[in-house]
Amino acid sequence: MDSTFMGTLAGLALRLRESENGSLLVCNVNERNADLLRNLGLNNLFTVESKADVADQAESTLSSDGSLSRLDHATCMIEAHEALVDADPENLARLRMSWSI
Repeated sequence: MDSTFMGTLAGLALRLRESENGSLLVCNVNERNADLLRNLGLNNLFTVESKADVADQAESTLSSDGSLSRLDHATCMIEAHEALVDADPENLARLRMSWSI
């Protein structure tokens, strides 16, 4: 799970919060990813269910046609990282460190 993906989740959660009764639930999260989400403060934006929590539930999948243009992809990445900073301003320093590597 990279910062763009986590930022996308943060952006979705923030948009859902703005809509009436909207919320995001992230299911089937392994321990490492749960730690990443907590370290970025994203567990304050949405509910995270571990693999153990969803073991008895039906499996679900997401599909994508992968048709994003380079510009759309870049825009998505920028919005995702901005959402991470909106979720927790301390993420700006964390992201800057990862960009310099």
